[in-house]
Amino acid sequence: MPKPSFPIEEIARYPAPGNVAPGAFAFRPHGSLLTYLYSPEHSLSRQIYALDIKTGERRLFLESRAGVTEENISRPEALRRERQRQLATGITQYEWAPKGDRVLIPLPDGLYIQEGLGAPLRRILDVRDRPALDARFSPDGKWISYVQSDELYVVPAEGGVPRQVTHGAKDDSVSHGLAEYVAQEEMDRSRGYWWSPDSKSIAFEEVDESRIPPYRIVRQGRDISGEDHHYPFAGQPNAAVRLGVVSVQGGEPVWMQPEAFEYLARVKWMPDGSLTAQLENREQTRLDLVRFDIGTGEGRVLLTERSDTWINLHDMFRPLPVKRRRYPGGFIWASEVSGFMHLYLYDAAGNLVRALTRGEWVVNSIAGVDSKHDVVYFTGRMDSALETHLYAVSFDGETPRRITREPGMHSVTIDPALKYFVDVHDSPTQPPHVTLRRLKTGSRVRKVYDNDDPRVKELRLRPPQFVQMRNREGVLLHAALYEPHTASKKLRAAVIYVYGGPHAQMVTHSWNLTASLRAQYLRGLGYVVFVLDNRGSANRGLAFESAIQHDMGNCEVEDQVDGVRWLVERDIADPSRVGVYGWSYGGYMALMCLCRAPDVFRMAVAGAPVTHWDGYDTHYTERYMGAPAENRDGYRESSVMSHVGSMNGKLLLVHGLVDENVHFRHTARLVNALIQARKHYELLLFPDERHSPRKLEDRIYMEEQIRDFVVRNL
Repeated sequence: MPKPSFPIEEIARYPAPGNVAPGAFAFRPHGSLLTYLYSPEHSLSRQIYALDIKTGERRLFLESRAGVTEENISRPEALRRERQRQLATGITQYEWAPKGDRVLIPLPDGLYIQEGLGAPLRRILDVRDRPALDARFSPDGKWISYVQSDELYVVPAEGGVPRQVTHGAKDDSVSHGLAEYVAQEEMDRSRGYWWSPDSKSIAFEEVDESRIPPYRIVRQGRDISGEDHHYPFAGQPNAAVRLGVVSVQGGEPVWMQPEAFEYLARVKWMPDGSLTAQLENREQTRLDLVRFDIGTGEGRVLLTERSDTWINLHDMFRPLPVKRRRYPGGFIWASEVSGFMHLYLYDAAGNLVRALTRGEWVVNSIAGVDSKHDVVYFTGRMDSALETHLYAVSFDGETPRRITREPGMHSVTIDPALKYFVDVHDSPTQPPHVTLRRLKTGSRVRKVYDNDDPRVKELRLRPPQFVQMRNREGVLLHAALYEPHTASKKLRAAVIYVYGGPHAQMVTHSWNLTASLRAQYLRGLGYVVFVLDNRGSANRGLAFESAIQHDMGNCEVEDQVDGVRWLVERDIADPSRVGVYGWSYGGYMALMCLCRAPDVFRMAVAGAPVTHWDGYDTHYTERYMGAPAENRDGYRESSVMSHVGSMNGKLLLVHGLVDENVHFRHTARLVNALIQARKHYELLLFPDERHSPRKLEDRIYMEEQIRDFVVRNL
């Protein structure tokens, strides 16, 4: 067997090579300063840096030795980081006040203010005894809000005595100002309170989890201790949520009075001082955009979205100013009513004016709205499903104009004055680099960051080959192929790297595939590695994604099998030596491939896998599978346990024992089924890890075990 191209420890090192670019870009209000988080030593520990846009001078804005580590954060903050998949340490967040040079920096021991470049930090709140979550400036910059002990507080930005503005939280069951579990994990909503534009009121959500029985996770790796989580299993009760508005001075809140709803999906204030919320039914087939009178709590539906499959939530609702010549008080909205996510213009009454974008491609995000010149800036995939670009389209709905030019993936941040944008660009041959550009033309103003990570040159990574194929239904699929470096024509063993689940896309023209070090390591050992986006994955339209409706783990496996056959037909892979590995939904897919296609897959590595969908949460599971009581056959057929009897190959299960997302119970239930069916398996456990291993030594050990298992069985 060939020698590996690099030491296995490199796979376990975070961040991946080249993925050390700055992030959290922000423009100083009414100034020529761009700030960002960056680690010059190419580690996870970040500090605040600043670029003078006019002169190009770069300098350290703030370095904190009391920053975030994995050891010094509270359990609530650790769980928020887990929900946000955040690995960065040091300074992990900051915020400019809307006016002036004041910056808010939350740190583990307190909330700090810095009054401009080079000024000393000023602590306005000591949080060492009681953690403060989700700290933010008010729109006028005079207050700082935060959640402490499940209640909402404000404190003057100049410093002073904090004021509690909500009351009535109950131990581990009722909270104010915090997003519930499914909002954070599945709805991409991490916040639970929202300032009014005039800084006089705060909208907040009350979450009552008392009807969800606590699910206990026991830590046994060190001292025995336990964690109780109000986890809403599919088919079981959700948290009861209501939306209130309270004065910054405190007092009794006004509760909004919508019709019955299951999920509070989004909340946004309108320019006229009214409040909107996006409310979703339990089946996720209806979404109402409701406008509330905050004085009375009465609501009026502005628009309703309906779907025969499910509604994908988004953050592309943009209210327009009241004082404007055309469509005063209207708004921009995104919808998949055409089968693809596109932008639409509505008037103030909620009447559709026109579609702004159209076609068999998707809009991903709104980057900015120029309401003075009637232009929407958005990112999308008009030119390729495998690339993201910045576009501009007028309110008249003309053909969008592409602004970014370099092939690949572009992530952008537009300055409030709509003059510049930060362009983070990467491609299979280019690790992320950052450029400041003019918004109108896309022309370069200056470089912000040239990727200087030495690991990129040291590891000499080659991009995969991008290929297309058609599955048995004739549907076009995209894939990435890593062939071994040697020129031998001998048929190779193949390893399929899979995720396969909805709301995700693996195959893009991005650096991430080049920096996928486990794939590159196995390639160096002489294996073919293949990555295929099956039906059900993202950015191909609702019909492509909804092929999995009520029947997960079926068509996805068919497509992966068709991918293997594509490799075999071209003499790329040995059909008798094919394995598969994946994590989370990918772990589920690895198991389903091994069990539902035993003639194709010889081995599988399944990390943190879902094994039966009745054990996963409500919002995610019921979106795709419906309620367990209404889809019993679907839940049964989509369970790994229903297919264990067909398994012939070798299996390695990997799981963290304190995983609060995909509980270890999933693997435990599968182990029982394997024992009953007298099927051999191997088990790799991490007593102190959650959904993804965070400790370096754990990751190194895991990679060694996965390598040895693959070599032993392929």
